[in-house]
Amino acid sequence: MRRTALPIAAALLTTAVGLAASAQKTTPVHPGKGGSPHVRSEWTVDGANISVEYGRPSLKGRPEAQVMPPGQEWRTGADEATTLKTDKPLKFGTLTVPAGAVTLYTVPGDKEWQLVVSKKTGQWGIPYPKGEDLGRVPMKVTKAAKPVEQLTIAIDDTPAGGVLRVDWGTASASVPFTVG
Repeated sequence: MRRTALPIAAALLTTAVGLAASAQKTTPVHPGKGGSPHVRSEWTVDGANISVEYGRPSLKGRPEAQVMPPGQEWRTGADEATTLKTDKPLKFGTLTVPAGAVTLYTVPGDKEWQLVVSKKTGQWGIPYPKGEDLGRVPMKVTKAAKPVEQLTIAIDDTPAGGVLRVDWGTASASVPFTVG
């Protein structure tokens, strides 16, 4: 009995430590001027420390197309522009995001979204800063398992790197990335 309990306990501890290392840490930043709370979510993926700071608006019964206009650059949050910071380069498809800070926008669509990475940082979320793109990559969009009332940006740790996810309303848009 004792010989089988030790390997099981070791496996559970290893799993718990692995989950804790990739777990999301979210801290409030400030209440938004428009009523949307602002948060900073942080993750460690393959040795990279990654954070996203964004406003979390709620749908409040509004049509999704009103708050996430299809085919148009969207600030992907509320108030200030959404900022991604990383201490190591990230690669989204063919787009390399260098270590440092960038601004994230998205272009929602029915079957596919675009992740827009802007070099310009520190600005209000609108207007969209044309001509400042570092690049764009496609995001897979699926129907959320259940409607998401408040915008949520998350990173899922995967064996091949990570997946950046944007969930709001009935949409879940995602794009995989690697570190380095």
